[in-house]
Amino acid sequence: MIAGLMRKVRQLASDPVLRRWLYGRLLGRHRAPPSFVPHRPPYVVGMLPLEPEPPAPAIPFRESVAGSPSSPVDLPLPGETLRLAPGDEHALFQRTFADTETLLALHRFAWIPLLEDDADPAWVAAIWRAWTSRFSTPGEGWAWHPYTAAERAVNLLRFARAHGLPGAVRETLDILAAHGPAIARRLEYFGEHHTSNHLSNNGRGLFLLGLDLGLEAAAELGGKILIEEAGRIFHASGILREGSSHYHCVVTRNYVECWLAARAHGRPETRALKAIAGRALSVIPALTLGGGMPLIGDISPDCPPRFLDGSWTESLCGEDALAVTELGQEWGPADEDALAAAGWINARFGPWEGLWHTAPDGWSPMPGHGHQDCGGFEIHFGGEPVFVDPGRGAYGESADAARYRSGAVHNTLLVDNHDPYPPNKPYYDEAFRRRIGGAPPESARTDRGIEMTHHGYRRLAGVGAVTRRWTFTDQDFTVHDRVEGSARARTITRVLVTPHG
Repeated sequence: MIAGLMRKVRQLASDPVLRRWLYGRLLGRHRAPPSFVPHRPPYVVGMLPLEPEPPAPAIPFRESVAGSPSSPVDLPLPGETLRLAPGDEHALFQRTFADTETLLALHRFAWIPLLEDDADPAWVAAIWRAWTSRFSTPGEGWAWHPYTAAERAVNLLRFARAHGLPGAVRETLDILAAHGPAIARRLEYFGEHHTSNHLSNNGRGLFLLGLDLGLEAAAELGGKILIEEAGRIFHASGILREGSSHYHCVVTRNYVECWLAARAHGRPETRALKAIAGRALSVIPALTLGGGMPLIGDISPDCPPRFLDGSWTESLCGEDALAVTELGQEWGPADEDALAAAGWINARFGPWEGLWHTAPDGWSPMPGHGHQDCGGFEIHFGGEPVFVDPGRGAYGESADAARYRSGAVHNTLLVDNHDPYPPNKPYYDEAFRRRIGGAPPESARTDRGIEMTHHGYRRLAGVGAVTRRWTFTDQDFTVHDRVEGSARARTITRVLVTPHG
């Protein structure tokens, strides 16, 4: 408690915009976010609480014939690969980790899909036994956080369809069925201003769990959440609103997975989920350059980028893979103007091609996974990355986790080493953001390049609009920067990030 208070005090001391909002709020100048009931989206009235249902799978599950592990296993977890020898699983969930995401991936059994065909049923069964010996009853800790519970249910059910359940059938089905009410009890809804893609993933877990185990109420609730949340988390163009190319792919995969499951079960949600999945799929070509997909924004710890380069469809059965291919063809590429309005421009000029990202409001999306990349870009030449966005490999508010979110490691322009926009907060209203950051940025293609203007530095005395212009020829390109204002003692820094040392 004291540590949390001290963290907030340090944050307030280092953030003049936050102090300005707080003073204004105390004086009644800024509106508070609309009231809401945590964990209870308004569209699920009458569907909660989710009562326990006995599992009744349409296709009976069997127990995997696993035996005991006979050789070590390497678990790919965020931030480290954990090697276990037979017997190590007994103390596995008593370990501590420097990064909470490592612990969460362990509880999510997120290593199963990453091991693909090398996921040894004996090790899955052994680790499942170790987990259930400590966490089989739903609780309040990390092990039963709703996002974690949803991921665990999905990963284990996917494994069970191929290899059988990792434990005794009735006992394992009962534990998995208990995931439904546990997820529904703490749905990650925090009002219109602070609800992220996590709630849609809660819906995914409920939907797939309900379909596989014959839990109708869970499936109905999950389908409702998936469809309703799509309108919140996706822009009209089809791009995820949260400022991350990798997270867009993760969430797209989730919706494709749910559409395919709905289709297989003849569900009424099939049509709506197909449209959501198709629109999201249509964006992916616009996020991809000749040298690969730029890692704009955060990288999801649940799935390394190499598993979302398009090859993830290879794990689908022939009929599902064909359906996804046909869906992509049906929708075609996303509308360029709509994507530009959402802050994403993919453009080619001779042998040059680039991806420019500017959050539509300038401020990093909140909630979201965006970075301080206003005026940033990734550019490839002849399919070779020249200037890149390094993404971010760890979460946190300090050290490299914070640095890789800052403008200091993006191809952008800094004034006095400040980020282009202040840190965003979910409780800032639109009027306050405009008062601090001015009009939204403007980006457009020109005959031979791209031009972008933003007003994020107007919060600094004597500094006005920043305009960046990229002009391309066949063999080179030029970045021309203009910073308006009257201040004399300001330091202007151009940042360029390249893989070519």
